[in-house]
Amino acid sequence: MNKLRSVGLKTGAAALRQSALAATAALCCVLLPISASHAQAVAPGTAVAQAKPVKVALIESLSGAFANTGEAVYRNIYWAVERVNARGGVQLPAAVGGPRPLALERYDSKGQNEEALSALRAAIDDGAQVILQGNSSATAAVLIEAINKHNEREPNKRVIFLNYSAVDPILTNEKCSFWHFRFDAHADMRMAALMEVMREDKAIKSVYLIGQDYSFGQAVLREAKKQLAAQRPDVAVVGDELHPIGRVKDFAPYAVKIKTSGAQAVVTGNWGNDLTLLVKAAREVGYEGSFYTFYGNALGAPAAMGDAGIGKVVAVADWLPNVPGAQSEAFYQSFRTRFPKPQDDYVHMRMQLMVEALAQSIERAGSTDVVAIARQMESANVQLSGQGGSMRAADHQFQQALVVGVMDKKGAPGVKFDVEGSGYGFRVVRQIPAAKAQQPHSCNMQRY
Repeated sequence: MNKLRSVGLKTGAAALRQSALAATAALCCVLLPISASHAQAVAPGTAVAQAKPVKVALIESLSGAFANTGEAVYRNIYWAVERVNARGGVQLPAAVGGPRPLALERYDSKGQNEEALSALRAAIDDGAQVILQGNSSATAAVLIEAINKHNEREPNKRVIFLNYSAVDPILTNEKCSFWHFRFDAHADMRMAALMEVMREDKAIKSVYLIGQDYSFGQAVLREAKKQLAAQRPDVAVVGDELHPIGRVKDFAPYAVKIKTSGAQAVVTGNWGNDLTLLVKAAREVGYEGSFYTFYGNALGAPAAMGDAGIGKVVAVADWLPNVPGAQSEAFYQSFRTRFPKPQDDYVHMRMQLMVEALAQSIERAGSTDVVAIARQMESANVQLSGQGGSMRAADHQFQQALVVGVMDKKGAPGVKFDVEGSGYGFRVVRQIPAAKAQQPHSCNMQRY
């Protein structure tokens, strides 16, 4: 392990040790602190602790402009791994070594594709069989290509790639791969869900489209124009703009253009600081329109918007903390018990389902052979805390319900929970079942 990765692991371990004693009633177990190399929620000396682990490598931006997004992912995956290991790990026959823990290791891509490729090589050299990544569709695309080539070249060291957030539709269409599985709804699915709400907002007559200038951001704006033309032909597009990803420090010039355009709503797929800084700049220049977003429900965006966002910031997700139901509420509260700091308040149901699907697929395969696991992953069907979904074998796109929420003050009807201690949360205004959220694909996959 190189020095940089080792430092990153120790930093993450220290932060998680501080909350490791928190009781999590929903898990019904004692959670041990993370080790320097992987997460194992099992007692030392037990059979599963001594068994050879299934190594899972997280390749993500853990430093730089989007470090907060990478750390949010890490907390989610770590928590999911704890849950699997707390129940004894993945259950395999004695003939292949019996129960195995999952071992989570983190690799810093620094938000760069070349660094991600270097991390992939390091992870494979370290014995990883499962690669996790998601916070960039451009990075996901290069990882898919590299994994395709590696698995052909070294069949005895094959890996599978589980994608939790890279939502460029092309990844499960033209670039679909037997080795790649996506657990987030892709951009076209998310846009269709947003349009479910915009279609009914007859007051909107003009929109401004803005996004990050890379494959995902381009896909969002392309689909926005397509769906607006089909569902709201009365709405004029008064702005259509891309900006450099992760490099804009002052969004005031963009915000001024948005305000000057007279747009009544902004449609954006921006995430991380590129979203937070955009909505903050819009507030500061006095923009009073709505924001239709993919990721406006966390990572500082609600606090940046403040009261100006009430009733005006719309976000689509696979799940939101204020989804009605006792199971959903218990799930959210157990995460907040595990990670009580307000800045750590960003939980993804899809990431929990992804790790559950991995454990299920390994157990059904009855082995750690990657081809066998991938074949079982194609039919994964998982449930957790009242939520669930299933993998579509044809294109490896996870099928799940989607929800759309509107920002409001904590304590308002339907807003029991706020975001990151900001005092603002999201009221669920639309629940879209998986059968309606799904879309056709153009995948022509080579199978193994």
